[in-house]
Amino acid sequence: MQTAILYPLLALVALTFLVAFWMGALRIGAMRRREVKPAYFKLNTGEIPERPAQAANNFRNLFELPVLFYALVALLLATERADGVQVALAWVFVASRYAHSLIHLSYNHVPHRFLAFLIGLLVLLAMWVRFALQLG
Repeated sequence: MQTAILYPLLALVALTFLVAFWMGALRIGAMRRREVKPAYFKLNTGEIPERPAQAANNFRNLFELPVLFYALVALLLATERADGVQVALAWVFVASRYAHSLIHLSYNHVPHRFLAFLIGLLVLLAMWVRFALQLG
């Protein structure tokens, strides 16, 4: 069961790389269409089209809340506390991140995106609380 916790982690890493490549493609496309100057990316100041901005924001989001997930997975492995419940919760968290990214990168309806974020936040909180209780 210990290594099973790595599969949702790898799925989240895969999402991060997918969004990175998507962001890069959108940025290159915007530069080719002359919608943004390459100099913009020196300091990320000035105007940029909506789609590349959405992708950049989503990419940044994948280094915010997921950091707590990555830390928890490392701790679960180190303490051998990665059980079936934690693995199931990890998959729900990762599914919420995929939903968040899909919404953010497509129709970007904030209430829907927030719901995906909130689900992930609460699941991650439950994982941390469960881990803390298992220690004591």
